[in-house]
Amino acid sequence: MRIACAFKYAIQGIVYATKVEKNFQIHITCALIVTVLSIILKINKTEWLFIIISIFGVLALELVNSALERSVDIATKEIKPLAKQAKDLAAAAVLVYAIMSVIIGIVILGPKLMTLFFH
Repeated sequence: MRIACAFKYAIQGIVYATKVEKNFQIHITCALIVTVLSIILKINKTEWLFIIISIFGVLALELVNSALERSVDIATKEIKPLAKQAKDLAAAAVLVYAIMSVIIGIVILGPKLMTLFFH
């Protein structure tokens, strides 16, 4: 029963983020586009692993970022430098991972798209 509740709460968090969190919605949209492109371009198993790790890493970090933002908001309603730094650092983690994911996408999908459009 305990594990069922854990899954239930986790799924509720994903549903909530999908409905409410704008950045999560953007990441989901990008993930869907990359997934469709990857299917069309018939990437191999190794390439799929990198794409999957990139997609789920960004989504997981975005969820952690949102949770941290809420935690900071609960802890203080005042504008405090450390609260701002905590939020900024969490957002920076998402940005760094998202940049890495874009680079991976370009490395994997870029040459295939170039071949598709220019050959």
